[in-house]
Amino acid sequence: MTNSNIDIDNAGWSFDNTYAKLPEDFLVKQTPIPVKSPELIILNKNLSKDLNLDFTNIREENLSQLFSGNLLPVGSNSIAQAYAGHQFGHFTMLGDGRAVLMGEHLSKNGDRYDIQFKGSGKTPFSRSGDGRAALGPMLREYIISEAMHELGVPTTRSLAVVKTGENVIRETHLPGAILTRIAASHIRVGTFQYIAATQKEQNLKVLFNYVINRHYPNIKNSKNQALDLLKIIMNVQINLVIDWMRIGFIHGVMNTDNVSICGETIDYGPCAFMDTYNPDTVFSSIDQQGRYSFSNQPKIIKWNLARFAECIITLIDSNKDKAIEIATEVINTFENIYEEKWLNMMRDKLGLFGEDMNDKILIMEFLTWMHKNKADYTNTFCFLMNEKVSNMEIYNNKDFLIWKEKWERRLKLNNTSQEKYFKLMLSVNPLVIPRNHKVEEALTAANDGNLSFMNKLLTFLDKPYSNQSDIIDFQSPAPLNNKKYQTFCGT
Repeated sequence: MTNSNIDIDNAGWSFDNTYAKLPEDFLVKQTPIPVKSPELIILNKNLSKDLNLDFTNIREENLSQLFSGNLLPVGSNSIAQAYAGHQFGHFTMLGDGRAVLMGEHLSKNGDRYDIQFKGSGKTPFSRSGDGRAALGPMLREYIISEAMHELGVPTTRSLAVVKTGENVIRETHLPGAILTRIAASHIRVGTFQYIAATQKEQNLKVLFNYVINRHYPNIKNSKNQALDLLKIIMNVQINLVIDWMRIGFIHGVMNTDNVSICGETIDYGPCAFMDTYNPDTVFSSIDQQGRYSFSNQPKIIKWNLARFAECIITLIDSNKDKAIEIATEVINTFENIYEEKWLNMMRDKLGLFGEDMNDKILIMEFLTWMHKNKADYTNTFCFLMNEKVSNMEIYNNKDFLIWKEKWERRLKLNNTSQEKYFKLMLSVNPLVIPRNHKVEEALTAANDGNLSFMNKLLTFLDKPYSNQSDIIDFQSPAPLNNKKYQTFCGT
């Protein structure tokens, strides 16, 4: 064993690699493809502590070797996972084409985390891809995933980004990079689709039992585990999308391979945050039809859940027709459940306690006004909380003032203090989000070797519900010339 290996082994790893023990249809053994000259760009110290990992006494050159996959700690067992996916509605057999799962790490309290390298080179699932990633998209995922965590949204997280010392070819030559991604697991709806497509019923049962044991042990003694699992996963996905709608987040590529079974936001490719409120907002360059627009996100999650239900039909009931009927009944409850949770979320954003029969009308009038007047989604709620924001003059609009009077009358029904409803509003309305133009500014500087702006941005995003000094610059919407902003997958 080299000194370098000894060095990285001292971080406090506790591996228990259960997924790697599943049948060969689920995975392939795959080590990261070595890179020429890795350089550590950023290490998430707060996340390291959460994982009970201590990298403080490890030399930076060895950290670069570790987070590039050039050196692997004792106990790791790197694999590439198989999965499928409906990509823009079209079914495709996929798998980890540019990622390997290094292993499953257990924290001191027993929480299990996947440690995955993204951009680690070709695998048997790469098809025509190069298996690599560029620095910009990996730093983008780092910024936004960590912002999502601080915003209170279930998400995969980012532990480190390393430059590879090699270029990748996209539209041009770009510096290569590898992201270390942390997840409760990387099991997707697409994982079930892949196994179901092999038509090996025994493997489907293996995956099903594995998911229950790993994520939902509370239904082990259920009379109909498959039905209860469908209900649970529908609930966690609804909760996730509600959070996205709360903060104006647009995932951008809600294919079934990007729907995590454990309810975390996964894959930060063409995602973005909405400035001007428009329910039809799309940023992804490949989403020409608006399939994954802001307002379509709940519909797509329902569609994806129906695809999951199809995979486990045989486990719901031995009578296929009966099983389909039962699953359909569950899926058809989606709208009512979503509607109720969405209304409650919007009530919280507006500081409304309890329920009033006119709440939905009040909310829709507000959103309609924002859409018509091209108001900033985040800042308008900030204004209602008496926070100073840019473009204050828009709130002198006659129609807005009429609506504001209605809102204030509804607040009086709370029978509570201004302090209490402001506290409720502040708990769900961020003062700062990863503004697209600020993220791009940070990435442009980082590509030129300057990380200072990115670090400054991360400092503000670390406390999104707190009023920080100089916050106004990070609250400002994109300039007018940024209105046609587009995002890209990075593959």
